[in-house]
Amino acid sequence: MNHQQNSATGVWTAVDTADGPMRIYVARPQDPADRAVVVLQEAFGVNDHIQAVTRRLAARGFLALAPDLFHRTGTAELTYSQHTEGMRLIGALGPGEITTDLRAVLDHLAIAERVPVSRTALTGFCFGGRAAFTGATALPGLAAAVVFYGPGIAVGRNAVLDRAKSVDAPLLLHVGAEDPTIPGEQVADIDEALTSAGVSYEQHVYPGAGHAFACDARPDKFCPGPADEAWARTFDFLDTHLPASA
Repeated sequence: MNHQQNSATGVWTAVDTADGPMRIYVARPQDPADRAVVVLQEAFGVNDHIQAVTRRLAARGFLALAPDLFHRTGTAELTYSQHTEGMRLIGALGPGEITTDLRAVLDHLAIAERVPVSRTALTGFCFGGRAAFTGATALPGLAAAVVFYGPGIAVGRNAVLDRAKSVDAPLLLHVGAEDPTIPGEQVADIDEALTSAGVSYEQHVYPGAGHAFACDARPDKFCPGPADEAWARTFDFLDTHLPASA
């Protein structure tokens, strides 16, 4: 992460959902903001990396919130070695559960923070990328959604690509060319579906990058060049579709 994250701090709060209380990690910018980004976790929970991403967005002037999508099981977070357990947990989170949780976050933003859905974007990483895409298909009026290497969008038990026509938010998708979880045929299927649906979107494929290429907490996965490029595009995209108030 860049040095700007040090200018923002994060705290935990909680909101009620239809399936019980859910913790949310919240990072606020130095100056009050009327724009928000909801950060959606990998398969390992709202861990140090996701918290750092949330602070990074706050340092750029966004109210940033990372909901604990594992709240139904009581699992706070997993280590990166607990891949099998993570796959089991995220496999149980389909479009219904994700939409329930995101609606609770959006309601919290509207009521407690006075930030409407039209001033809110979603971004997510790995499983959270699928969750962000899912949210864009189910929650009308979002300002934007950014997907970092989200497997399971086009194929799998919780795939949602067939709902592309319901997306009305601009989308930005980042995919590593060497990511085995999102092979080239799935990238092409996503392109075809979003184009056919008339969605405003960009999908960028990064040569030499694999899965989790923007996760600097995993040295075996992290690719600094593609990560920097993806983040630069992300901030440009968010500033375009979710500009700061004058």
